[in-house]
Amino acid sequence: MQAMVLTGIGTPLRWTELPDREPGPGEVRVRVAACGVCRTDLHVVDGELAHPQVPIIPGHEIVGRIDAVGAGVADLHPGQRVGVPWLGHTCGVCPYCLAQQENLCDRPLFTGYTRDGGFATAVIADARFTFPLGEAGDDVALAPLLCAGLIGWRALGFAGAGKRLGLYGFGAAAHILAQVARWQGRTVFAFTRPGDGAAQAFARSLGAAWAGGSDEAPPEPLDAAILFAPVGALVPLALRAVRKGGCVVCAGIHMSDIPGFPYRLLWEERRILSVANLTRQDGIDFLRLAPEIGIATATTAYPLSAANAALDDLRAGRFEGAAVLVP
Repeated sequence: MQAMVLTGIGTPLRWTELPDREPGPGEVRVRVAACGVCRTDLHVVDGELAHPQVPIIPGHEIVGRIDAVGAGVADLHPGQRVGVPWLGHTCGVCPYCLAQQENLCDRPLFTGYTRDGGFATAVIADARFTFPLGEAGDDVALAPLLCAGLIGWRALGFAGAGKRLGLYGFGAAAHILAQVARWQGRTVFAFTRPGDGAAQAFARSLGAAWAGGSDEAPPEPLDAAILFAPVGALVPLALRAVRKGGCVVCAGIHMSDIPGFPYRLLWEERRILSVANLTRQDGIDFLRLAPEIGIATATTAYPLSAANAALDDLRAGRFEGAAVLVP
């Protein structure tokens, strides 16, 4: 198998030839057809997430087909198209797992961070955390749903049922979530980098009722705001934009420090929440609904060998939607 491997924090990924790996008990081997490039991959490569397993193969928005099955796997079979997400393994016995909060497991493994991921021609995955995808849809188009879509879906649940939804940072996750929110009958307000007219036009093309810079106030108070941009300074701005009793959901795994702000922005029962990882039920629920919603992902495809270019383009915001590697 071939892979793009992170051998040192802050260094470019290296093209590496590796021996094929066999799945162990409870595992499957997936031949990768497409793997999305997520901002979390940038956080891993740039050292913004602590204690990655190095060397590591990044990538956790994986679409492919099973070509080998380990002992004890009964529900998946060779040839089946599946998706492999960020949460790659949980212990099943800690208080969080037992309370159906496996996204907060004390001893988790994360695909592309603490176990090898999908910037490769094949990946070994825990069968319990492998989602059947069926045959509808294109591999490249489906890949961003495995994290950008799933974390957006979980964040939307935390945001509540309010109709006026603000999305800060209009990238891979927000461009999917805007479509979900519109399907649910919500009004979407998109916040981009100040002056980014192309991103604002992109948001409006996906049904946003208003699009402007993150330094602007929306035309009416928001019921909730979801922050995908990893910029702590946006939290006070979002609090200022939400109504009394509204909430601000921080959906990223990493964010710069949140600056101090006056208590009056939080008062009147406004709330700040964070979203951590996902549960398998999140994946089941969202992936079942996605075809009905008719989500159209905007993707830019790169060959596997161009993973470093894809990461650089993501860092610089050179494309709309999501980047996807194709072995």
